[in-house]
Order: sequence, then C-alpha cells, then structure tokens
Amino acid sequence: MGKRTVIPFGPQHPILPEPVHLDLVIEDEKVIEAVPSIGFIHRGLEKLAEVREYPELVYVIERICGICSFGHGLGYVTAVEGLMGVEVPERADYLRTMWHELSRIHSHMLWLGLTADALGFESLFMHTWKVRERILNMFDLTTGGRVIHSVCKVGGVRRDVEEEMLDRIVSEVRETRKETRKLTDVFLRDTSVKSRLCGVGILSKEDAEELCAVGPVARASGVYQDMRLNGMCKYGELGFEPVIGEGGDCYARCKVRISELNQSFDIVEKTASVMPDGPVEVQVRGPLQAGEFMMRLEQPRGEALYYVRGNGTRYLERMRVRTPTNMNLPSMVRMLQGCDLADVPVIILTIDPCISCTER
Repeated sequence: MGKRTVIPFGPQHPILPEPVHLDLVIEDEKVIEAVPSIGFIHRGLEKLAEVREYPELVYVIERICGICSFGHGLGYVTAVEGLMGVEVPERADYLRTMWHELSRIHSHMLWLGLTADALGFESLFMHTWKVRERILNMFDLTTGGRVIHSVCKVGGVRRDVEEEMLDRIVSEVRETRKETRKLTDVFLRDTSVKSRLCGVGILSKEDAEELCAVGPVARASGVYQDMRLNGMCKYGELGFEPVIGEGGDCYARCKVRISELNQSFDIVEKTASVMPDGPVEVQVRGPLQAGEFMMRLEQPRGEALYYVRGNGTRYLERMRVRTPTNMNLPSMVRMLQGCDLADVPVIILTIDPCISCTER
C-alpha cells in the first residue's frame, strides 16, 4: 500500500462549474475514495413555498435552476393541477411538450460546451454555445425570456404560439440540427476526446440500479428508465422511446446525450406539425384542495419529483422537490473510485451536476 493523501477539490475550481466540495483520498495518483460535501448555496426555496400563494409560487420554483427552469415550473404546476383535479387544454399540453424538449436541447448543448472546455477544446466550446443561441432565441420569441420563462401556470400556459412562429421554430430546429451534427462528430470520433472519455468513470448497470441513478447517467449504463414513458404531457402520443446506451463510461454518457439531442429535434418538429387548435388555459380560482399529490418529471438531467400538500387555503402546507443531481451523487462517488486524479473533473461533469437544483 502506497502513501495516502487527502486532497480537497472544490467548491471553486478552474474547470468545475458547480460549487461542490470533494475530499479525495489519493494513493499514487489514483482516487481511492471521494467524500462529497454540499450546502454552499442553500436558499430555502421549499420553505418559501409555505408563505407564497400557489398561483405565484411558480415564479419561485422556476428559480431553483436557470438551466432547467421551464421543467421546474412544469413539474410544479402539473403537481398542483393533479391536487386540484384540473384538466389542461390539449394545445397547452402540446406547447408544454415542445418547450420542454427545447429546454432539453439547450441543456444538453450547454453540457457539451462545458465538456469541450474541460477537455481543452476552447474553439469547440465557443462554437457549441454559439449554436445553442438559436434555441435561446426561440425561447425569447415565444415565452419572453431566455433563461426564466414564466410561461407555465396552473391550468395551462400564459402564451400561445402562432402558426407562423411554429413554422419558424421548425426551420430553426432543422438548421440547428445541421450545425449540431458537425459538432457532435468531434465528440464521438475525435481521438483526443475519446482518449479522455472511453473507459473512464465506469458505472455498471448493477451499480446504477443499486444506487438509483437517473437520467442519461442511468440510461448510459443500460437501465431502461425515462419518466416520459409515464405519459407526461403528450409524449405517449408522439411514439416516444428512451435512448439506451451501453458501457457506462464517460463516452457512453456523452453519446446518450447526443442521441437525445437528435431525438428532441424530432419531437419538437413533430409537436409543431400536429399542434391542435383550441384554448391554452382554463381559469383556476379558489383555494387548494386538502390532500396531497406527487408527480415525476424527466428533466434534462433525469427524474425529478414534485410533491405538494394542500390544506384548504391558498398556501401549500408542504412542497417538496427531489432533483436528479441529488440522486446521481452516489453514482458519481462510485465512478470516482479507482480513477486517475486528472480524470476527476471530467467524470464529475459527465453526471451534468446542478448544485443549485440539489440545494433547494
């Protein structure tokens, strides 16, 4: 046994974009154990839910995370609608599906850019984020916001999208797909990139299931799991099937996200082509019903859980969010065991961590 050293890693690090701290137990440049610590940016958003009326609480929930803000708003309003027995108009459900997939595209492209930066490919990083701007522009034109959208509400959505704008979205998505294909070829075929990703940070299917991994992390290890299979929004009517990878290493997680990009392009195009006519909201007034409701949503990073409990007033008695990064931290610790010290930042990035989501 060689000499063991404990190296502190984070919460500030030149490559790591999230404030997570790790105590790395090192032996001859190999990581023997990784002990994570979080809690640097806790904001108490779940407690804040108890003192805000339920219609305006969506603005708070969206601020759990900027990258997946639309998904957080969607998860919250869907849970409240379930509690109150509200049925959303069909057009609103299709619009939610389209925006949610646009959110997945922009999240995965943001991740690809950060991965390129971690690997030292600065030009690839810049170009990936330049292409991602097309998606943010579509959000800006249809919701009024690039990061925080505030378009979901209890009972539907606040804005409709005209047919001309739907045609423009399809056109932009097709152009984005063409440019993305050139970028993703580098991630999948470049020998320098593959040397940093292949065989690194392996998570077996058995470990993924035992540690309850979610999202692309689980699917890259061969776990057939995706909350969109549960019929949320309109995925059940769009013929959705999850992308399943194999290998469970950093390269497999990268490949799954790239495949999901192409899948999201297809879903956005199909949603726009079959968008039904009709209203986009129903009026919801009065206090919350007494009772509780839970719903599960597939965020870009994986399964998120939203729980609400009403007591007959306009204030929630309890609101609880469980986010995908929170579930993937144990898997990340398992991936780090036995890896080289130089591979630690890349392995952490491949779970696509969001500590803002984790520390509600």
